[in-house]
Amino acid sequence: MTEGIRGFRTKVLIVEDEEFTRTILADSLEASGMTVRSATSVAEALDILLEFEPNAVVTDLHLGPGPDGVDLLQRLNRDLPWIGQVVLTSHTSVQVALGINRRIPERAVYLVKSRITSLADVEEAIFDSITRTSAADSASPEPAEGRFELSSSQGEILRLMSEGLSNAAIAARRETTLRSTESLVARTFATLGLSNDPNVNARVLAVRMWLQGQVVVRERG
Repeated sequence: MTEGIRGFRTKVLIVEDEEFTRTILADSLEASGMTVRSATSVAEALDILLEFEPNAVVTDLHLGPGPDGVDLLQRLNRDLPWIGQVVLTSHTSVQVALGINRRIPERAVYLVKSRITSLADVEEAIFDSITRTSAADSASPEPAEGRFELSSSQGEILRLMSEGLSNAAIAARRETTLRSTESLVARTFATLGLSNDPNVNARVLAVRMWLQGQVVVRERG
């Protein structure tokens, strides 16, 4: 049985509107030991994401009418940055696939369909995407010169907290779900080294650290 890089059963969401590719890929990954869910559109993928909580998303760039794979990856980068991202496409050039004014997140793994020689290529891309995400999240787990480095999403969370917004209000402002916001808040507190001690108000301490300049926000990848 194939397991993830940390010993867990890897969960993968495939977003592909072409039935043959979607079915072959899902069946192959499941046979290798992964847990797989599939979607044919960005809207369907977003419905599945928070309930399924995958370790990685494998998406085609072109998904028919409506939002495409780039829109999905940008949403993941903003709201669920801990999920690995794999682009599965027939285009060998990112610029040809996207055009001049669009881009995929730097952490996404770009996988060209015609260059796939075996399932191992897809598995390697999935694990690579998870590794890249883990490395980005843990880039600066300890204070540097008395300051903590956060992702752009975490920095936005702290900024909105400093404005007095509740988790529900933050979710509404960022146009995401409450569950996603609560998860990002918890990860932000963990990055800042704030524990779940019931005698300490982590929210107040986090905002104080933000206002006192103890936090550095790295640019979005």
